[in-house]
Amino acid sequence: QVQLQVSGPGLVKPSQTISLTCTVSGVSITTHYYLWGWIRQSPGKGPTWMGAIGYDGKIYYNPSLESRIRLNRDTTNNQITLHLSSATPDDTATYYCARGGSLESYDVWGQGTPVSVSS
Repeated sequence: QVQLQVSGPGLVKPSQTISLTCTVSGVSITTHYYLWGWIRQSPGKGPTWMGAIGYDGKIYYNPSLESRIRLNRDTTNNQITLHLSSATPDDTATYYCARGGSLESYDVWGQGTPVSVSS
């Protein structure tokens, strides 16, 4: 059974970096041909795709976040990490990691973790 568990601080101060880890179990993140994506949903808004890492390590970013986002992977611990710098209150959202077969389609989701950006 594939499971994704997101962990990280729930409260971040403005200008700091949001750092979240997605720990994957039940499948290797290097398994062909999966993508591992980050999606967030702010209160009252629709979901926003943030970026993804492919099974081969190739990275894709949402152009609107590209100047602030960095994704990494740890194949030893089967983890994907998200770093979003220069946080503002507009980054307050529930953050999800998910497994996908393409950048647009995700079939297994983690539980989501709320992150609030506030002083």
